[in-house]
Amino acid sequence: MQSAEELGESIGVQAACATLIVPRSSFYRARMKRPERTIPKISPRAFSEAEKIKVRQELNSARFQDQSPREVYATLMDEGRYLCSWRSMYRILDENHEVRERRDQLRHPNYLKPELLATAPNQLWSWDITKLLGPTKWTYFYLYVILDVFSRYVVGWMIAERESAVLAEELISQTCARQGIQRGQLTVHADRGSAMTSKPVALLLADLGVTKTHSRPHVSNDNPYSEAQFKTLKYRPDYPTRFGCLQDARAWAAAFFDWYNREHHHTGLALLTPADVHFHRAEDVLQKRQAVLQAAYEKTPERFVKGVPRPIQLPKAVWINPPTSRPTASIERPPRNENENSHCKSAVPVSFGATSILHEFRLQTVTPLE
Repeated sequence: MQSAEELGESIGVQAACATLIVPRSSFYRARMKRPERTIPKISPRAFSEAEKIKVRQELNSARFQDQSPREVYATLMDEGRYLCSWRSMYRILDENHEVRERRDQLRHPNYLKPELLATAPNQLWSWDITKLLGPTKWTYFYLYVILDVFSRYVVGWMIAERESAVLAEELISQTCARQGIQRGQLTVHADRGSAMTSKPVALLLADLGVTKTHSRPHVSNDNPYSEAQFKTLKYRPDYPTRFGCLQDARAWAAAFFDWYNREHHHTGLALLTPADVHFHRAEDVLQKRQAVLQAAYEKTPERFVKGVPRPIQLPKAVWINPPTSRPTASIERPPRNENENSHCKSAVPVSFGATSILHEFRLQTVTPLE
């Protein structure tokens, strides 16, 4: 650039740059004197490293580690101490990448998947509560149902105007007494509704020697049999859109549960009724069916290419969440989600037996308080 300077003085800058093939912008840039870089001055208001360390130590101490800088600032001020403003606290934390949610976050416990087995009636019950639409908008009746998982027999039910732990306690107590439950015999499974996890119900089950288990939160498949039974109930052809009153709902439910227990041929029970399985009549029914099939075979054997037909056999074990490593040949898995295995459309008979007895008790003693 020095030669361009010298030549430019005699023939001009433009001609000199053209002769030396130097861009004029480079020529003029070289003429400019660039100021020397200076170290920026530190503001007298800036915190020293020692002060920043002190602030961070205070904010991250066991006392303040879960509190916001504003809260720490106010607390220290009330104690007559001042380190810096709460904005400066945020800046110091940000310099060290420590600006985050400082409060303890809610951590749910790791709920284990319930794995429950039933090989006979009255070993495992499942219970739940569902809403029935009342006569007007935003009015409901609450249906409590206790179901034996092995036999699908509804061992107890109740309809009330509210969901109550006290009412649930009465229902469970009366049902256990009616079924003759002994200490250590039964496990009662439910979801995590307020009535299911209530203290009165827990104390009652402990007094009766009954084990209680619960589903994982928001996992409907952990209580599949109750959910499936509710769908069977609400998909009945005569299920009303709304119930006119509490007595109307109870009358309909009494007829439904009698049909469900005594006439409903359940595909999960080898097309037996829940009452047949619950009261140990399944073997006799299956033998009668075998005799019918044998007679049909002897009459027209050419229609049975595989030999004498056999009736569907009752599962030997019923699981809620069977272990994946266990053989599944003789194990019935629960229905998916809320799907019941079958929906019979037969007529609804008059109620009788254990369910109607419990129904009469409820009409007399478990009528909700106004």
